[in-house]
Amino acid sequence: MKTRLQRRLRIAATVIVSLAGLVLMAFLSTYYYLKPTLPDVAQLRDVRLQIPLRVYSRDGRLLGQIGEYRRVPVTWEEIPPLVMHAVLAAEDDRFFQHPGVDWQGVARAVLVAAFTGEATQGGSTLTQQLVRTTLITNERKLRRKLREIFLSLQLENELNKQEIFTLFVNTQFLGQRSYGFAAAAETYFGKSLAEVNAGEAALLAGILKAPSNLNPAASVKAASDRRAYVLRRMHELDYLDNKAYEAALAVPISHDLHGPRVEVDAPYVSELVRLALYETYGESLYTDGYKVVTTIDSRLQRAADVALRSAVLEYDRRHGYRGRITRLVLAKDAGDAAIALELEHYVVVGGLQPAVVVAVGRENATVVARNRKRYRLPMAGMRWARSPKAIEAASDAPKNPGEVVATGDVIYVLPSGGDDALLAQLPEVQGAFIALDPHDGAVVAMSGGFDYQASKFNRVTQARRQPGSSFKPFVYSAALEAGFTPASIVLDAPVVYETPASEDGTEEEEDWRPVNDSRRFYGPTRLRDALARSRNLVTIRLMRQMGISYTREYVQRFGLPAEHIPADLTAALGTAQLTPLEMATGFAVFANGGSRVTSYLVERLYASDGSVLKQAEPRQACVDCALPNPEGGSAAVTLADDLLAPRVISEGNAWIITDLMREVIRSGTGQRARALGRGDIAGKTGTTNDNRDTWFSGFNADLVATAWVGFDQERPLGTDEEGSHTALPMWIYFMRDALAGRPGHRLPMPDGVVTARISPETGELAGGNDPTAIFEYFLAEHLPAGFDGGTGGTQPGVPTPKKYEEPIF
Repeated sequence: MKTRLQRRLRIAATVIVSLAGLVLMAFLSTYYYLKPTLPDVAQLRDVRLQIPLRVYSRDGRLLGQIGEYRRVPVTWEEIPPLVMHAVLAAEDDRFFQHPGVDWQGVARAVLVAAFTGEATQGGSTLTQQLVRTTLITNERKLRRKLREIFLSLQLENELNKQEIFTLFVNTQFLGQRSYGFAAAAETYFGKSLAEVNAGEAALLAGILKAPSNLNPAASVKAASDRRAYVLRRMHELDYLDNKAYEAALAVPISHDLHGPRVEVDAPYVSELVRLALYETYGESLYTDGYKVVTTIDSRLQRAADVALRSAVLEYDRRHGYRGRITRLVLAKDAGDAAIALELEHYVVVGGLQPAVVVAVGRENATVVARNRKRYRLPMAGMRWARSPKAIEAASDAPKNPGEVVATGDVIYVLPSGGDDALLAQLPEVQGAFIALDPHDGAVVAMSGGFDYQASKFNRVTQARRQPGSSFKPFVYSAALEAGFTPASIVLDAPVVYETPASEDGTEEEEDWRPVNDSRRFYGPTRLRDALARSRNLVTIRLMRQMGISYTREYVQRFGLPAEHIPADLTAALGTAQLTPLEMATGFAVFANGGSRVTSYLVERLYASDGSVLKQAEPRQACVDCALPNPEGGSAAVTLADDLLAPRVISEGNAWIITDLMREVIRSGTGQRARALGRGDIAGKTGTTNDNRDTWFSGFNADLVATAWVGFDQERPLGTDEEGSHTALPMWIYFMRDALAGRPGHRLPMPDGVVTARISPETGELAGGNDPTAIFEYFLAEHLPAGFDGGTGGTQPGVPTPKKYEEPIF
């Protein structure tokens, strides 16, 4: 009996060993058969993730991210334990024990495949899933499953567990164009991976099974059910205690999506960077992980956005309330979440939240906004809301909220802190703002419109509009070069320029009769007063005396394109077609003492490995062109000529024109800027015919900025909407923040500028006993008659006068 049992055992053992040998032989034969088709797993060590273009400010703040795939690579050290535990619980709790293949799961999958012919069962480890999504196609065939197993075993020999897990976390698709857990955390929660809680980690891990269907944007219920399963597994594996488990289950899931984790929202900047680099790098720009450091200062960028939106909203309020968007019929038992869902089709624009009025009282109204918050609208924030017709009729402001809104009204509100908000509406007018460092042309802040998502048209670089009187400083600089002085007297009186007759003897247009904005005439006027008070007729006569060709050629020194400057006297009043960027660049010449800098935005471009692909080397404007000696010692090194910005006007010319523009703020059209309480600022207002465009360009020695307000489809802005009233406030709001805490900075008066006492009436040298005498500045080569022994002459003429040899139009 014992012998028979032993014999049977030997037979059984022989069969088992034989079968094992056959299985091993079959396994090895299959491996060598498939080996030529297996990719090299070592390539995963240097895998190139498709990483979008990332754009940063000079101080390291993320401004934007551009690319089809959302991906934020993280290192092993940056993966929170909660996320690791959630992934293990959802997909592979034995990951750190098995050799890359869970043989129990494989046996189950192979048996099912043997009977069905298809590999429909799971059992895949994290390593296998990584192989499947990165090295082989996702076909459900037995051949594919075997290749997956072999590659997984190879991969575990090539990489350690931490490397494999990190690759998995960075490469898996998690729905809504998000690849990797860090990108998904931004997409679904608007936070970094380090900030996710247990419920959020479980939700992300749960998406892995079916990314397109289990993400919360696709189905909150499906995502919630899957999250519950993952949390239960985390609890069973002792990753969560009872309290943490129950708390995570109770947290509601939102279907809202978030953009990349941008620290300073500057989409106009990001798009301009994309355009600048696309020609060189093409489609790889969106996938190869390029990092761009711009010249933008994040603090100034925020100030520019706030300044633009504030000025635009203020203009909009001055012109009346256009009423609600629509009206909803609200159910009596509707909760705030249900009400907010009704606003899904209304987008947030420029910080304005769509909201539904849910209650109207005597002193305030209550709204529920798209962000699911309740806000109180005090009556004080609604008194502006007269209709445009009521404003025309000078009717009284509304006295209670019921005169403005009603329950069910869909409106826009501007959160103003805490639980309060102000009544608002989407503005029809637009604005643009640009700020530069005048020393090298670096763009430190730029806002191309009220809201990028509402309009991607960048008015800073793309909108060519007439600058109006803000163009006059360029003409006055030409006048100083031609021999005029701030004390020169030019007649401010009516003038008529006849339009040339056509060949058949008929006049095609009416004669040109330019006037001042005030419709008044002021007689003999010194150039200082003429610029400060923006006298049109003085500027026209000045340009005619100098000559159209001379003036037009001269102003091109400031970087203004010739093809957009008309060859007639209307150019004196700013009928050129210029962008805000061109205007700011032109004013930088005055701010830096006479050198033309070129604006630039990209400071450095990095490849994905951190190597520098591009480093800006801007030409710099400097009065004292010396740099510290890199080899040490006290001797300075002179700045190389190829790094010097070209000088286009003299230091003296730039300094005197700057002083004339300081007068604009002291006593002229820019007096509103005196609210800043600074003596180092200068600038010029600009308004075009019919008040279609309003401008202000201004600066100190460290910062130059241009503000513009107008309609995209040109039309009048309305009565009293001028540069001083409409665009200047934007500039003031920006400069108040930009210059806060910084001491005043003016360039020192250069050699070649002379001070003399003159008569304010005649502009000539004043006698020693003249009580009305004032001080004025002159270029040394153009002194007033009688100065220093009579070395001057009479009122200077023009170097190349062409008064009557050119057509006026």
